Amino acid sequence: MTKQHKSLGLFSIPVIVAALGYFVDIYDLLLFSIIRVKSLRALGLSDALIDTEGKFIISIQMYGLLIGGILWGVLGDKKGRLSVLFGSIVLYSLANIANGFVHTVNQYALARFIAGVGLAGELGAGITLVSELISKENRGKATSIVAGIGLTGAVAAYFVAHSFEWLSQGNSGLSRWSAEMVASSYDWRICYFIGGGLGLMLLLLRVSVFESGMYKSIQHANVQKGNFLMFFNNAKRFRKYILAILVGLPTWYVIGVLITFSKEFAEHFGIKEPVDPGKSVMLAYVAISIGDLLIGFISNWLGSRKKALFIFYSLTVLSITLYFFQHGGTASTMYAICMLMGFATGFWALFVTMAAEHFGTNLRATAATTVPNMVRGSLPLIILLFTSLQPTLSYINAAAVTGVIVMSVSITAVFMTEETFGKDLNFMEE
Repeated sequence: MTKQHKSLGLFSIPVIVAALGYFVDIYDLLLFSIIRVKSLRALGLSDALIDTEGKFIISIQMYGLLIGGILWGVLGDKKGRLSVLFGSIVLYSLANIANGFVHTVNQYALARFIAGVGLAGELGAGITLVSELISKENRGKATSIVAGIGLTGAVAAYFVAHSFEWLSQGNSGLSRWSAEMVASSYDWRICYFIGGGLGLMLLLLRVSVFESGMYKSIQHANVQKGNFLMFFNNAKRFRKYILAILVGLPTWYVIGVLITFSKEFAEHFGIKEPVDPGKSVMLAYVAISIGDLLIGFISNWLGSRKKALFIFYSLTVLSITLYFFQHGGTASTMYAICMLMGFATGFWALFVTMAAEHFGTNLRATAATTVPNMVRGSLPLIILLFTSLQPTLSYINAAAVTGVIVMSVSITAVFMTEETFGKDLNFMEE
């Protein structure tokens, strides 16, 4: 590791810019979950269709993330980390602006697919860059800061989405007619315009970030870079790659199923008060950002990535159990449990950092970008399992069995994963 890498502090420009980039990424990624009901209702869908078409659109978005993860990961190792940061931001910014003009479900799904492809590159490239620029002693802390700040983008998305309700209540100085027009017809579209605008503004900050020295040292070396097939042509490498993906599955089971569809679950639990899924997502991400910020420091204190993961896995199991025992409860209880589940699954940054630490410099961006997007891309499969169990089991029992399967697979994966704490990253895959 060069002297330049060791001199960078936890709050250096690359860390801050990566954090702000992830902030915009999360804003755009979770915006659909927050305004799903309102936007689909505005397109004329019934409550039943809002549920089924909502699952369809979020699944299409995740397929975009899956494909984009491979695309940007390969480019990150072939062309450099910064090229991915610029390219991905341009694509998802334009896609989100286009999302504000959709009028049909298919148009909506297409826009979310393209946005998903763009959003897939941000986190992996940012984590890879920060991991290579920060000393191994502070690597976990730095990536936790990136995630802790970045994940509050979901909170921003919620308050932007709900700010238009404030306009419609006559507090803005607009005429009553103007306020109602904005709040009832255009607010969800403006949310997408704002997301696209934030992304384009972020490009100005990217100019101040420099390329990783580790990557520069192999840029012209006679070695394979960004070869996705390398994950499959070596048994040991394949094992590490698959385990790295399985470790992250609980995050999107919790976010993509239990929290995104908290409104529908509340109805099946017999909760009389209406539950706002956007609020559930927002509160969960407040807690996730805290968890992600803490886990890097906990990992450093324990001297182990795996021990920190097992602590958060235990909390995840506890919170999911509480979720399924709220029959006849209240909306406040639902929101509180969503926050607890959010905090418990606040290991996203750590698991992506582990993915980066597993592999050499010539394959690191591919790993760190594809692994989290493989996890995101697993959501359609998780939803498929959930829905396929419903004819045999009830809506609630189908979700609970799905959770047992997901957690069992992930816990086993952590046991089988090698420890990466303090690992020197200055090596290559052959």
